[in-house]
Amino acid sequence: MSRRLQWLAVFGSLGLALAGMVIFVGALITEMVAGPQRMINGMSPVVQLAVSGLCLAAVMFLLWFVLVGLLLVRQARQQGSGYAEAYRLIESFRFREAIPLLQRSINEGKETADVLMLLTSAYAHTGQLAKAQATADRSVQLFPNDPSAYITLANGYRMQAAYDEAASALRKATELAPDQPIVWAELGFLQHFAGDEATAIVAFERAATHAMPAMYGVRVYYHLAQVYQKTDETKKAVRATAKMMSARDGLKVWRSGLSAMEGTAYGLALRNEIAAIEQALADADAGNLG
Repeated sequence: MSRRLQWLAVFGSLGLALAGMVIFVGALITEMVAGPQRMINGMSPVVQLAVSGLCLAAVMFLLWFVLVGLLLVRQARQQGSGYAEAYRLIESFRFREAIPLLQRSINEGKETADVLMLLTSAYAHTGQLAKAQATADRSVQLFPNDPSAYITLANGYRMQAAYDEAASALRKATELAPDQPIVWAELGFLQHFAGDEATAIVAFERAATHAMPAMYGVRVYYHLAQVYQKTDETKKAVRATAKMMSARDGLKVWRSGLSAMEGTAYGLALRNEIAAIEQALADADAGNLG
């Protein structure tokens, strides 16, 4: 079964379970409001419908838990026994603890693009830049047609503030995955840090043609709003500012990761950008749109 079908099965079963609960609750409310109904085998039709809905919900919830369990087992088999725990540790910025778990996955023969991406990030955030670069290079060697391999390579370069090299890697990723807004957003960020504003705006506009998580949207629309204000494109600037404000919660994610990048050139650049976005949000809240 393909990954898409697996996730369709998971969300489909959850949707049917919720539908069963809605039928159950709706039927009970109808029974209480409508009063006694014509009885069939000692049970009114509405109560029969409610019981059927409850049974459907119970079966679908059970199926949902089974499918989620199977997906977790499948992930462990594909990525190795340490991957899930390492992913959780990296989300908590506990990079040093994640490294042996990812190395264990590789020793188990699960040297996948995802495992190498996490290992590169863990090495980079613990100051082991040579190992991070070697891991990123290996990812590209093993998976030359996988866009995530080039994202891994870009992450390694980025932590060394080698923005031009990182942008070059991400351009390759956009060739392999042209409809991924996160890749375009990351490319724009790197081009901005490298001082290449003209190409950065192209990447940001490409990212903005797709829906994206708030953590990317808040930064992308900040940069777009700044450019549109400078070029006197007022309507575009107002729209970009409004979208930046609606995605403002995404800034928390970047802010929470700053401590892990303390002392790096990239961390300083990101800290300055976050401060500028916070000021832009404050100005927008005050009605000062430049």
